[in-house]
Amino acid sequence: MFKTSLALLSLMSMSLITIFSMVHAQDTPEDFVQAHNAARAQVGVGPVIWDDTVAAYAQDYANKRAGDCGLVHSGGPYGENIAMSGGDLSGTEAVKLWVDEKPYYDYDSNSCTNGQQCLHYTQVVWNNTFSVGCGKVRCSNGGTFITCNYDPYGNIIGERPY
Repeated sequence: MFKTSLALLSLMSMSLITIFSMVHAQDTPEDFVQAHNAARAQVGVGPVIWDDTVAAYAQDYANKRAGDCGLVHSGGPYGENIAMSGGDLSGTEAVKLWVDEKPYYDYDSNSCTNGQQCLHYTQVVWNNTFSVGCGKVRCSNGGTFITCNYDPYGNIIGERPY
């Protein structure tokens, strides 16, 4: 009986650890970097690396958005993509939102097509961007705000992302 209870307790502990890990999955620096680099590799652009200084800036700004979850850019020294949701949003889901703009980028004209948004995507794959740092906060309204900042910034007028 004691061995069975101990085995059950051990199994329950492992299950809780697994659930906790799944809830917090896709928000690590590695998760953000891998999501960016997957999109960059698709167009032959070199990888970005995580930058703790850029990440600290991103997290500080995310913290400032915790009260309203507002889609307002920081106006800071880095390139920036922002995302929000009414519930939980993982870092990889936010990057996917930006990368999903890829069909709206027309390389030949170096512009977004049909009045669609594509500048989040072009920032993700900007060839001269070498580092990224991201921040995430749960907002007081229950939503999530995520920002990724890029150094050096992209979306320079007259230049192509790759």
